Amino acid sequence: MSGIPADRCRVPQAFWLTVERIGLSPAVVLRQAGLPATLHLTGQVSITTAQYFALWKALETLAPEQGLGIKLVQMADASVHPPSTLAAFYARDYRDGLFRLARFKRLCSPEHMHVAEKKSECTITVEWLYAAEATPAVALDVAFATFVELGRRGTNQRLVPLRMELTRRRPKSDIYRTYFGCPIRYGAQRDALILKSIDLDRRFPGHNPELLDMLTPALASALGELQRSSSISEQVKAVLKRSLASGRPELSVVANELGMSERTLQRRITDEGKTFRELLVEARQELGRQLLSDAAADIDEVACLLGYQDTSSFYRAFRDWEGVTPSRWRELNINGPQARQRLVH
Repeated sequence: MSGIPADRCRVPQAFWLTVERIGLSPAVVLRQAGLPATLHLTGQVSITTAQYFALWKALETLAPEQGLGIKLVQMADASVHPPSTLAAFYARDYRDGLFRLARFKRLCSPEHMHVAEKKSECTITVEWLYAAEATPAVALDVAFATFVELGRRGTNQRLVPLRMELTRRRPKSDIYRTYFGCPIRYGAQRDALILKSIDLDRRFPGHNPELLDMLTPALASALGELQRSSSISEQVKAVLKRSLASGRPELSVVANELGMSERTLQRRITDEGKTFRELLVEARQELGRQLLSDAAADIDEVACLLGYQDTSSFYRAFRDWEGVTPSRWRELNINGPQARQRLVH
């Protein structure tokens, strides 16, 4: 199986609602983009990267104002965000929120949000795997403003990036400097947002583990497992199931969730004859079966929710666990005895 996602961009209803808020008709935007004018009426739709870029360029044509992307982010109603995006605003801290956002972006489109920390800086860049042209400026503005807005809304502080690098020419308006509040280098070699690493440690006062469980598909039972668990191994696995979706299943994270030091947690895990690595594998196995039992869950999404970087890695691990591929396991367990009988014969 390939680890490269399909060229499929999901357009949530929140997008169309925000378009209407800035005074544009979705039908007019769609016609300008060369897409069916009723596309927004069919619920959550999927289009190609080229079509997605055409939507953004249509917005730029119909609303040619500086800082349109910033305006779109500021006017967006957070209550109508997709659950996967909304979950980032209830993360543990800014870093956790960014990692959640990065992983769930991969579920919605072939867009990779690269987050790289080095010394005191955190650099964020965006890559579109199927792009045949440069990312439309308004789409890039929406992305960078979203990352900054996540930190500001999550911490209730006006966080300011270290700097921004943009390949475009300097605009006439100073709206970007006003909103981001940091030095901006135009005519750069890349488009990048650079944050202060120290800001990523800032806690989100609104952190809500229970709500995260409800917002994250098939993870609602994790909190209940944690509350019912008696052994430290089961408690660790319950926390891991919640942490896998952010892609950071670290011992320090689990220890913090359980209110103990890393050394104490490590000792208690060892006392039960386990290792953290073994518990991580078990948590992935158990959650993987639970997720796959839902026929509506896409296998690529399952791989992402289990913390795998690509689908092929998930397939290899799952075959080692179960002896069959995830799709075959699903067929056998959802279709029941008839499918298992066919396997025997």
